[in-house]
Amino acid sequence: MKLIGSYTSPFVRKISVIMLEKGIIFEFVNASPYSDDSHVPHYNPLGKVPALVADDQQIWFDSSIIAEFLELRGDAPALLPADPHQSLHIRQLEKLADGVSDAALVIVREQMRPGNQQSEEVLLRNREKIQRSLDMLESIAAEGKWLNNGQLNLADIATGCMIGYLNFRRVVPNWCVERPALVKLAETLFQRESFARTTPPAA
Repeated sequence: MKLIGSYTSPFVRKISVIMLEKGIIFEFVNASPYSDDSHVPHYNPLGKVPALVADDQQIWFDSSIIAEFLELRGDAPALLPADPHQSLHIRQLEKLADGVSDAALVIVREQMRPGNQQSEEVLLRNREKIQRSLDMLESIAAEGKWLNNGQLNLADIATGCMIGYLNFRRVVPNWCVERPALVKLAETLFQRESFARTTPPAA
């Protein structure tokens, strides 16, 4: 299999972590979707990463779809419960963590614009999205049922990659304030080999 993307992307990192945890052998192709000569649109017409070329040459894109494809292969360990309703809880948390990453990406891109062209409304709206979502994730992680329960699942991985991105881009420097359950989860995840091997490159 071939994974196209960059470890600066939390979504690419999520798929890499999943594949490493499952022991799936893959080739990593470093590709930025933002360069003028990017080959990413060849794999995904939306021009987004990650994209995955499977062994049968079928191309999959969108990290949630790729994660589901990898889970359907049946490689251990399972990262979703067998029960469909329980699985839906985990996948909703995956989407919540991914939504935080999306909002953080918007902030990063907005702050790359010249100062006088940046929209304070866009920045504020996305910071509020992040704070609300982190509050919900903290509550769920503290409960320890669907997140942070000691058995790695897809929601844990998505949340860890999202926190890694917040740290990498310094989007919300104080995200950890009064969120001890998320801090504990992040510290535990970052000690795993799969996370250590996919740490974003130093900026």
